[in-house]
Amino acid sequence: MTSAQSATSPRTHAVQAGAALAASMGIGRFVYTPILPLMHSQAGMSASLGATLATANYVGYLIGALAGIFIPGVVRSAAVMRTSLVVLIATLVLMPTTHDGSMWFVLRLVAGVASALVFMIAVSALHTHLRGTSHFLAGWGFGGVGLGIALSGVLVFVIRFIGTWSTAWLASATLAAVCAVVAWRLTPEPRPIITPDAPANIGSQRTRRWFTPLFISYFLEGIGYIIAGTFLVAAIDLAAPEWVGSGAWIVVGLAAFPSCALWAWLSLRWSRPTLLLAALLIQAVGIALPAVIGGVGPALISAFLFGVTFLGVGSIVLAIGAHLQFPRAVALLTAGYSVGQILGPLVVTPLLRDGYRDALLLGSAVVLAAAVAAAALRYRFPSDLDAGPRTATSNEKVVFDVR
Repeated sequence: MTSAQSATSPRTHAVQAGAALAASMGIGRFVYTPILPLMHSQAGMSASLGATLATANYVGYLIGALAGIFIPGVVRSAAVMRTSLVVLIATLVLMPTTHDGSMWFVLRLVAGVASALVFMIAVSALHTHLRGTSHFLAGWGFGGVGLGIALSGVLVFVIRFIGTWSTAWLASATLAAVCAVVAWRLTPEPRPIITPDAPANIGSQRTRRWFTPLFISYFLEGIGYIIAGTFLVAAIDLAAPEWVGSGAWIVVGLAAFPSCALWAWLSLRWSRPTLLLAALLIQAVGIALPAVIGGVGPALISAFLFGVTFLGVGSIVLAIGAHLQFPRAVALLTAGYSVGQILGPLVVTPLLRDGYRDALLLGSAVVLAAAVAAAALRYRFPSDLDAGPRTATSNEKVVFDVR
């Protein structure tokens, strides 16, 4: 660790990482959701093209995630993070310069790659600099995703009344640039690697039976949650006054901001498999609610239930994977989740001809299936494993996975 890094407080690291996550995920990735209805009404974009652009972003995210898995050095590079932030902001600026669907596809694909790289570097920094400190502080840093969603949601909400879809993209680029400035000095440390003579992880040999349903549950969650994450605002816009959709997305962000810290606190009283099951059931209800009951109240309740669970589910799943000590658990879970996100918009595209009701119901059903898989974790779940990082012996070094 450099002297400059050691002089930076854990709280500052959390703020810098949170700003990076706000720029890359909350704005760069998810601002598409509140802008989507504007592009439908003002830019003449079809529902099927909207789903295709969503898929392009998720494919890009998977490419970026795989790059982080197979080229570990990229998640330890300040240059990669800064370059990715600049590229991400550029894609936001360029979106309103064309009406060509193929160009939009390329821009959202590139944005997905850049957001994934920034995400991995920021989370790596959180785990590096906050190791040994309260996990609640890391939870608040991870909440930068929710804060970015809320801020960009407020921005698009205002622009609906004073500007156009083009203005929304440019304003979002400006907001992302502000977050990038705050995150600019964030630098993840190089991570030590376990030497070849390190002893094998014995625990993984007897935890495969729990990792399999965990993987299936997270894969299904990737499909179900992204349907709501992409189309929730557009669906609410069709069944409620025009302002409610954007307002609901703001609620999603505000609920998501403290959610990881909240679920971490709850894990002190209840087991993580129990919390995962509860979070998935709550999320399934939230996704289905606006499809079953119209009006402002159900729309806002739906947004709150979705916001308070979608980041929490990820943090719980990755914590369970680390607890099970399954080899490359975080990498495998992230890859499965990413594939699910790609499939989600594609699966529901045929259902979008008559609106978004059937798509949301299908998304809710898939999340319920994820809950069923998660329920299997509660059967004789091994609570005796070491849930924290292993202590290095004299012959090995500890490796910390990048989420």
